[in-house]
Amino acid sequence: MQNSSEDASAAPGVVRDATGAGFPTLAETVGVLERLYPPETAQSWDRVGLVAGDPEQQVARILLAVDPTLAVIAEAVALGADLVVTHHPLLLRGIHSVAPTTAKGAAVTDLVVNDVALYCAHTNADVADPGVGHALAAACGLSTTEPLSLPEGQELGRVGDLDEPVPLRQLVERLAAALPATAGGVRVSGSPEAPVRRVAVLGGAGDAEFPAVVRSGADVYVTADLRHHPALEAREEAVARARLGGARAEAPATPYLVDAGHFASEWLWLPVLRERLAAGLPDSVSIAISTVRTDPWDFVVGAAPPTDPGDPA
Repeated sequence: MQNSSEDASAAPGVVRDATGAGFPTLAETVGVLERLYPPETAQSWDRVGLVAGDPEQQVARILLAVDPTLAVIAEAVALGADLVVTHHPLLLRGIHSVAPTTAKGAAVTDLVVNDVALYCAHTNADVADPGVGHALAAACGLSTTEPLSLPEGQELGRVGDLDEPVPLRQLVERLAAALPATAGGVRVSGSPEAPVRRVAVLGGAGDAEFPAVVRSGADVYVTADLRHHPALEAREEAVARARLGGARAEAPATPYLVDAGHFASEWLWLPVLRERLAAGLPDSVSIAISTVRTDPWDFVVGAAPPTDPGDPA
């Protein structure tokens, strides 16, 4: 999507090429990004912002992706992109060399040699309104939501109610239809026919927020990267709560769990980013979503529904 010509003419300091088309500088483009996703709203441990690029270079083409992998950077070079905007940071943890003998070094080298800038919006995009959580909530059918938790004073995740209860399978099928295809698909813990209405969501790794999910009263938690022990313990606690008291003996063991995959659950934000970024940039700037699947898994073997009853609904 691109913004209106009126917005383009109002963009300050835009560089004009020989045809009169306006191209913003990288600094101006970063300014738009940081108005949408202020760096100061990122979590204290995060590393967001401009990673590579000359602030004075022109930006005519932008590529959006979840991860700044070598394949994504190669796609940007082939596309002729001047800027790659990713959700995940390239340099989250300290490194001691950018020699191309390592993946991080090769990525930095490919960016610099090909004059491709890199900008990362991570937890500042998670807590934005609209941000990653809103995109995932919308894919689940939620329209009105509230924050799931408030780490460091910032809203993280979303929780809200569907218009009416639906079977767990129906909710997951709706979500799966909106997600990019991945080898692992969507994993679910709970009876397919169990009714759900209150839905909590958190894009990316979410098993640290189980206490907030329980407090929210959610029937189901949609997130990613659910590890064996935290997920199993969460389901066991749900079963234990359902067993309390004779009158509650038949209570459902909620929240059910949905693991949508890290890449897939956060990819949903990219169309939102494209729309918001286009609204702040001249029409002359083209914005594309990467076609590279950065989910690390390529195939599965032996996946089949379990034959044992598992946890009760």
